[in-house]
Amino acid sequence: MTKIINLTPHTITIYGGEKKLVLKPYGIVPRVEKFIEREVIVDGIQVNHVFYGKPEGLPEPKANTIYIVSAITAKAAPNRKDLYIVDDTIRDENGRIIGCRALAQV
Repeated sequence: MTKIINLTPHTITIYGGEKKLVLKPYGIVPRVEKFIEREVIVDGIQVNHVFYGKPEGLPEPKANTIYIVSAITAKAAPNRKDLYIVDDTIRDENGRIIGCRALAQV
């Protein structure tokens, strides 16, 4: 059986047919260093070039374990096959995400 660990700061609810899985935050939230280069001014608005470094705070891979992380974190670690993001999100009547139907890899 695969262990799913939520490395985001939010509770994640995954709806799979009649099954519902609720994953509380694990307590570790990996971050990715953000770099900004000022590019140009467009109609008085600063437009920057943003790029990201390597993720920090990711646990080491473990057998039969996957980690749910932010899309930016997953993209910053393309060699990690154990990193997943939420996909096919479900929104309430106010447009807030209340869950998802799937996970995805980037």
